[in-house]
Order: sequence, then structure tokens, then C-alpha cells
Amino acid sequence: MLRERTDDIRRLQVIHPPKPIAAEVTIPPPMRKGLVSLEEILCRRRSVREFADRPLTDEQIGQLLWAAQGITDPQGLRTAPSAGALYALETYMATANGFYKYIPESHRMERQSVEDLRRALYLAAWEQESVLGAAAVFVIVAIYSRLAEKYGEERSVRYAHLEAGHAAQNLLLQAAALGLASVPVGAFRDGQVQTALSLPWEQTPLYLIPVGAAT
Repeated sequence: MLRERTDDIRRLQVIHPPKPIAAEVTIPPPMRKGLVSLEEILCRRRSVREFADRPLTDEQIGQLLWAAQGITDPQGLRTAPSAGALYALETYMATANGFYKYIPESHRMERQSVEDLRRALYLAAWEQESVLGAAAVFVIVAIYSRLAEKYGEERSVRYAHLEAGHAAQNLLLQAAALGLASVPVGAFRDGQVQTALSLPWEQTPLYLIPVGAAT
């Protein structure tokens, strides 16, 4: 019986090989004080769909991720408000060097893939050039179940969408403060994005945010 069970496990591993452990990637700590006032940043923020052909720096990437979902309090509170502080979002980033997941608790990234998935996102987003031409495409996804136990299914969807809006605006304003161009994108095929990024079934993509150097 034990041998049969072992054989079954081996067959399953061939059909569904275990996902490799994500590689940790360190990023610089975020700046906590900028050189530009909030009012100036609000005036600067615009949706820009064309980018210069150069990558973002590690400092810029770390700052953008922190602005979206970074920890700002010893108790684990983040830059964006969340219903019940349950944090229904996950933040990913696709670049020429691979696909990454942001880990707010330790302000680091986990590399999920070494592939450049921006073209796959471009195809999923009805071939919007901003998705293909950006140095990085940030992906905000929701996990509604994190909220559902407390707020119910209907309200959990609403609250997760509100949270995504907060996080996206933080990221867009941070991009403006860094002198970068960005645009929020909501037009895409949800299932195609999930498939392209190999996202777990319970993670629903809500936003693609292309960011790059201004032309």
C-alpha cells in the first residue's frame, strides 16, 4: 500500500512538477522624506503612455513598491488603507529581468520567473503599447477571501477594489515624485493575465501600472 502511494505521488510530480522556491531579491530601503511637496506632486501626476528606453534603478523600484504597499508602522500598517487592516492585495512587477512579487513585511522581492512577461501582459491588455514599452509593469491583484470572513462576499469585493485604488494612486504619485512617467491600466483580459503570470486561482488582477523614464 505504501509503495503504491509513493508511486502515485511520483506520477503526480511528473504531471504537476513542484513550483521552484522563489529567489529572494534585496532592494534598497525606502526614502521617508522627499524633496517635493504633495501639492506639487498632485499637479505633476499625469497618465503618460510613452517611455524612454532605459530601466528603472533599484532605488526607484524599491520606492515604488513601498509607496504601493510598504510598511509604515511597527504594528505592520501600510502606506495604503485597508478594511480591517486585513490587506487583500498582492503587488507584482514585470521587467526585462523577470517577474517579481513584493514582500512588504521585509521590504524585499521574490523572483517568480526569469522570463520577460511584459509582452504577454501587452497581449492580455488588448495590445496597449504602454504595457509593452514600459521599463516595469506593476500588477496589483486582490485576494477577496482575506476580507470575506469578516465582511461577507459582496462587501469584500468592494473593499478590495477601494484598497487597490488607494495603492495604485500611491504608486502613481510616487512615480511623479521620482520624475517618472506612469499610467494606470484597467483594460485587460483577467484570465489571460492570470495565465501569463501563473497567478494562483484566488488572485484576481485589478490593475496594470506601466512605469518608465519620461521621454
